[in-house]
Amino acid sequence: MQETNEPKKKSSLGAILKLLILIILFVAVTNTAYIVRENEYAYVTRFSKFVKIQDTAGIHFKVPMLDKVETIPQYRMMYDIPPSEVLTGDKKTLVVDNFAVWRIDDPPKFMKTVSRISEMENRIDAVVYSAVKNTLGTMNQADIINSDKGSIDYVNVKITEIVNAQLKNYGVSTIAVEIKRLDLPSDNESAVYNRMVSERTQMAESYRADGNLEASKVVNETDKEVGILLSKAEATAEELKGQGEGEYMKIIADAYSTEDRASYYEFIRSLEALKATMKGDKTIFLPADSYIVRVLNGSLE
Repeated sequence: MQETNEPKKKSSLGAILKLLILIILFVAVTNTAYIVRENEYAYVTRFSKFVKIQDTAGIHFKVPMLDKVETIPQYRMMYDIPPSEVLTGDKKTLVVDNFAVWRIDDPPKFMKTVSRISEMENRIDAVVYSAVKNTLGTMNQADIINSDKGSIDYVNVKITEIVNAQLKNYGVSTIAVEIKRLDLPSDNESAVYNRMVSERTQMAESYRADGNLEASKVVNETDKEVGILLSKAEATAEELKGQGEGEYMKIIADAYSTEDRASYYEFIRSLEALKATMKGDKTIFLPADSYIVRVLNGSLE
């Protein structure tokens, strides 16, 4: 019975020994190998002293138990800076909301001076606030609010240059510092808004008054021109009327220039007068020697 259990014990010990060897090999490999990913630096130290920077993606090896590996981002990072209040050149308050895009260019210098991303963001926050305060502190609030995109771009570039100059000693560079939003403090937002509305209303009234003045000038000038044209037209009409009457009188004079024609004209005009007079039921008294009575009596010679 003891001879039967002996091979089983040896088999179990062999399996345990193999498992221990595999565990030792796994621990040895995990302690000697490390992986560097794309867009990532590996910062290797030995006894807290810098050894090397590994920036090639893949599997790399280190001295187990002695070397320490820390990873650092190689890509661009964006830090959304909390809004802050700054004073403008005319001593007015603005709330400025910024963000910064930055990256690590010199990993050894970064690890020696800062070593942590969160600490670097705190320093970016302080440097950006100082740069924004100094830049906007030379400008008036109205100029900042009313500035166009080109002016804001110039301010952003200027702030970025100041921030870069102050952060270069940390082994980082700032690609851009941008102003996302400019706002007024909540306590004077309503007052400024009402003042802007009042100013715009005054401007509108001024434009409206100027427009009415120009309109009245145009109407007066038009009325004047119309009056002149009507006067000229009336004068021309009277002149043509006078010429027409003159021509009419001349034609009449030519038509009845002889005694027979004059008598005929007098006869026709008398008949027309008689016709107009005899309309309706009426009684007319005429002298016996009147021309009409002589026409009716046939006593004309």
